[in-house]
Parts: sequence; structure tokens; C-alpha cells
Amino acid sequence: MSERLKAGDTAPAFTLPDADGKQVSLADHLGRKVIVYFYPAALTPGCTTQACDFTDNLEAFSGAGYDVIGVSPDKPEKLGKFRETEDLKVTLVADEDKSVLEAYGAYGEKQLYGKTVVGVIRSTVIVDEQGKVEHALYNVKATGHVAKLLRDLKIAAA
Repeated sequence: MSERLKAGDTAPAFTLPDADGKQVSLADHLGRKVIVYFYPAALTPGCTTQACDFTDNLEAFSGAGYDVIGVSPDKPEKLGKFRETEDLKVTLVADEDKSVLEAYGAYGEKQLYGKTVVGVIRSTVIVDEQGKVEHALYNVKATGHVAKLLRDLKIAAA
């Protein structure tokens, strides 16, 4: 199981394809804060709720200096369908080999309906302008997580 990140760690670098197959790198966002959130699967109820919440509040995050990147093990084509179906505005990237999920501590054993399984651990890592971890949140809930982030980061909701 991968190590969880903590405040002060250097955020692992990544370059992953987005829904259009365009490469997105964490390094592209140096100088801005980045909310990197990890979710299990596009087009599922909880992940849809979370992605829509981020989309609905994207202007508020952006206005406060934050970019938002969603990472899942889905294929880029599925991310494209997810984006179109739900009219999402957040950047979604595909980590099909789960290497970035593992580097961020967002893949491993978790509890699902009382059973221990291995999979994506719904997580959010906030990276500062220099590429350092500011906050690392694991086992977050899909519903209400974005509202809590807005409160914790003292950002006025849209």
C-alpha cells in the first residue's frame, strides 16, 4: 500500500491524458494552487455528485487562485463521455495504470460495505504554488466534500 502524503511533502509530479487525450502536467500549474482530487469511477453516482460540485464552484476556486484536476483510473474516452453527459468544466485526467493514484496514497486497501477491498481511496490533495502539499485529505465523502473544502479554505461559494 502506498504512503499517504502530508503537509510539507513535495507533491509527486505527473503528466496524464485528459478527456481529449491532451497531456496535463502538475508542473503546468506552478505558480497557482491546485486541488487534485482522486475518485474511483466516472459516471457513477458519488463521483458524479463530486464532479458536479467542483464544476458548480469552479469559478469560486479559480477566483481564489486554485485550479482543479480530477484523477481516476478511467480511460480518456470514458472521461470525455462523463464530461459531456454531466456538462463538467473541471479538468479530468486518466491514470489507467494507477501510478499517480499510488504515488499520492489514493490507491490501496479500503472498507467497502464492511469488506476490505483494494481500490481508489477518494482523496483530495491541495498543492501550493511551489508544488508542496498544503493539505492531504483521505477517505473523503463524495457528498458535501466540496462545500467543506470551500469552508476550510475560506472561499466564498458561488
